[in-house]
Amino acid sequence: MAKGQTYLKKDDQVEVIAGKDKGRVGKILKVYPAKERALVERINMVKRHTKGTEMNQQGQIVNKEASIHVSNLQLICPECTNTGRIGKKLLEDGTKVRFCKSCGESIETK
Repeated sequence: MAKGQTYLKKDDQVEVIAGKDKGRVGKILKVYPAKERALVERINMVKRHTKGTEMNQQGQIVNKEASIHVSNLQLICPECTNTGRIGKKLLEDGTKVRFCKSCGESIETK
């Protein structure tokens, strides 16, 4: 794939296939196609130290998700519930759809 393109979309269920969170499953919150990264809920958690802004608000340590490279994620097919490779095909009516290469079913995000 060229830089800036990805087969992942928001609200897709993905599994991490490499890194410290290998084997964990989560939902994509945001995709950054230009950086080839995605933000997945409860995956790649990091601590951010925040400074108190108002007089009554204290500084604190906040846990939040950091983005992860899309090459470390694999889409979970909603039909066969397996992780697998994804392809794109053109239907008769001219729309492009993603499909699971193992079961052949189209992947529609609801």
